[in-house]
Amino acid sequence: MTMTTQNLLVELFVEELPPKALKKLGDAFAGVLFEQLKAQGLTAADSVLTAFASPRRLAAHVTAVAADAADKAVSQKLMPVAVGLDASGNATPALLKKLQALGADASAVAGLKRAPDGKAEVLFYDSTVKGATLVEGLQKAVLEAIAKLPIDKRMTYQLADGWSDVKFVRPAHGLVALHGSSVVAIEALGLKAGNSTHGHRFEASVDPVVLKDADSYAAALQKDGAVIASFAARKAEIVKQLAAAAAKVGGGVKAIDDDALLDEVTALVERPNVLVCEFEKEFLGVPQECLILTMKANQKYFPLLDASGKLTNKFLVVSNISPTDASAVIGGNERVVRPRLADAKFFFDQDRKKALESRVESLGKVVYHNKLGTQLQRIGRVRWVAATLAGRLNPAIVPLVVQAATLSKADLTTDMVGEFPELQGVMGRYYALSDSLSADVADAIEDHYKPRFSGDSLPRHLVGTVVALADKMVTLVDMFGIGQLPTGDKDPYALRRQALGVIRILVERDLPIGVRELISAAEAAWLSAEAQNVHSLLATMPEQLADFIYDRLAGSLREQGYSAQEVDAVLALRPQRLGDVTKRLAAVRTFAALPEAAALAAANKRIGNILKKSSDKPSQVDLHLLPEAAELALYQAMQTLQPKADKQFEEGNYTGSLQTLAGLRLPVDAFFEGVMVNAEDATLRAKRLGLLTALHQAMNRVADLSKLAA
Repeated sequence: MTMTTQNLLVELFVEELPPKALKKLGDAFAGVLFEQLKAQGLTAADSVLTAFASPRRLAAHVTAVAADAADKAVSQKLMPVAVGLDASGNATPALLKKLQALGADASAVAGLKRAPDGKAEVLFYDSTVKGATLVEGLQKAVLEAIAKLPIDKRMTYQLADGWSDVKFVRPAHGLVALHGSSVVAIEALGLKAGNSTHGHRFEASVDPVVLKDADSYAAALQKDGAVIASFAARKAEIVKQLAAAAAKVGGGVKAIDDDALLDEVTALVERPNVLVCEFEKEFLGVPQECLILTMKANQKYFPLLDASGKLTNKFLVVSNISPTDASAVIGGNERVVRPRLADAKFFFDQDRKKALESRVESLGKVVYHNKLGTQLQRIGRVRWVAATLAGRLNPAIVPLVVQAATLSKADLTTDMVGEFPELQGVMGRYYALSDSLSADVADAIEDHYKPRFSGDSLPRHLVGTVVALADKMVTLVDMFGIGQLPTGDKDPYALRRQALGVIRILVERDLPIGVRELISAAEAAWLSAEAQNVHSLLATMPEQLADFIYDRLAGSLREQGYSAQEVDAVLALRPQRLGDVTKRLAAVRTFAALPEAAALAAANKRIGNILKKSSDKPSQVDLHLLPEAAELALYQAMQTLQPKADKQFEEGNYTGSLQTLAGLRLPVDAFFEGVMVNAEDATLRAKRLGLLTALHQAMNRVADLSKLAA
C-alpha cells in the first residue's frame, strides 16, 4: 500500500544559542529528529533531511513524511510449548496470562505457531501492531531530539505560568510543527506547536512570520523575517561578501582564512552584512600575530592580509544589521578595536625593555608540576637533552642549541604571553630578535613547540629541530616517570600529540637517532644538577614510553594506508631509526606480492615456534655434521644468498634484501619436507636448531615476516 506523504517542518525558537556550539546543536537536533521518525516508520526510503540553525532557532525539514505509519506484523516469542500447554494441549494459566498482557485472550491459542528455539520448541504469537500516528511519532521524536542535544550545562527557567520550570540550553519561546500546511499538535518545553515564528530582532518586516506550509519556511524567513535560516547558506553568503569586500579594498588583499572563526561568526548573525573598517597604521609596528589574534579572538573580525601575507590596517566586520548609512556601525567597530590594539602595542613595548635572558631566573617561581619542580628546573633538563642530541648530530651547533633551550620558555613571563598564551614561542622569537640574538636561536624559540597539531610545519632549522625533540622528550619522560599516562580520551598533558611530534620529526627529517637513545638521553637529564631532589623516575618508564611511541606510530601508519599486517611486521622489530620505517614497509609490501612470500612467511612462523618451544641451546653449524641433503642444500643456499642480502640491508636497500632472501623458498620447503629438526642425537639437534636460528635472523632483519602468515 502506498502511503500519502507531505513534507514536515519543525522549529524550536529560542534565545541566542552558544555560537561555538550552534552548528553541532543544529545538526544534532535535526539528525535525532529524523532518525526517530525513521525508526517509527513515518519517513519514506527517499526522505531527505535539511537542517537549519541560526542564533535563535534550531529547525529541521523532512520530505515525504506520512500522517500514519503502516501497520507492522510482529511475531513474539512467548514460552516453551511444555510450559504453555498441558498434556492435553490446553493453555496453561501462564500462557493465558501472557496473552492477556499482549491484549489477546484464549481464542488466540489455536493460532499460535510452534518453532524450534535452541533445544526446546517454543510458542510464537503473530499479531499486527498499529503504526504510529504523526502526532505520536513527532512528539516522541522532538522530545528525544531535545534530550539528546550535546549540551554540557542546561539552564533552568520558569514558564509563563510562574510555577513550572524547564531545563534547556537557553529559554525557548516558540515551537513550529507543520505537516504540509497543517499544524501537528505536539508540545515541548512548555510550548504548544503552531505555524508562526519570529524573524530578525530589528529588521524583520513582519512579526510574527506566519508560515503557510512546511516548504515556505526558509523563503518566508528570508523575505519577511530578514533571516537566513540555513547555517550553510549563511556561511556561504559571508564568504561571498568577504571576498567582495576585499576586492573592493583592492591591492590583492584577502581576508584571513580561518574556518573556526567563520563558523563562529556564522552563528552570531542572522543576516550578514560585511563592512570594511580600518585602524591607525602605527599599530602595524606590533607583530602581526598579536594584532590578528586580538581582532579574531576578542572582536570576531577578519583581518585583511596583502598578497605576501602581511597584515594591512584594514579589517572586515560581519554585522548583523544593514542600515542605509553604515558609518555609525563602522565607526563603532573601529573605536572598539583601537583600545585592544593599543594594549597589544603597550605590552610589546614594555616587554622589549627587558632582555629575554634576564627573564630566565624568574621561571624558578613558575611551577611546572608539583612532582617535577619549576619551569627553570625543567629548562635545565631540556638544555641537557638538547646539548646531548646536538653533540650527536652536529657538535658545531651545541652553543646555539644550549642558548635556544635556555631561552625557550622565557617569554612565559612577558605581558604579551600573559594576555595571549597562544603566542608563546612566537613572541619569544620577536623578543630574541629585538635582543639581537642570532636568527637560528630566535627561530628555534618559536619552532621548539612545532609541530603543534596534525599537519603543522616542522622546525625550520636543525637548531630548532633539536630543541623541539628535547622539549617533547622531556615532557614525555617527566610524565611517564611519575605515572601520568593518558587514559581513554583523557590526555591533559597532550602526550599523544607530543609523541606524534617526536615521530614526525624523526621520520620526516630522517634523523640518525634511535627511540631508545632519545629516551635514555631524557632519562639521563635527571642526573643533571638542576634535576636533583625533584623526583625519581619510575623504573618501568623506558619500556612504557617506548611502547607508547610505537603504538602512536602504528596508528599513524595505518591512517596513511598501510595494512595492519604490514605495520605489525615492521614494528615488531622495534626499529630504532624511524626514518627507515617507510622504506621497510615498502619492502614488505613488495615482498608480500612475490609468489614465494606466503610459503616463506609460513615457514618463518614455524621456525619461530620451533625455537620458542625448544629447550636445547642451538650450536654453530658444522658443514660436516649435516647428514641430510636438504639441510646441506639450505645451508649452502644461505651461504650464497645471505652475504648479498646483508649487504643490501646495510645499504638501506630493504626491498632488494627481501627479494634476495626470497630465493630461499625452495631449499626451505625441502628442509621441512625431508629433515626432522628434533633429532634424537642431541648434537645433531643443536646443529639443526643453529641452522634455523641463523635462517630466522637472516629473514627477519627488515621485518618479522611471520606476521605476514595467514
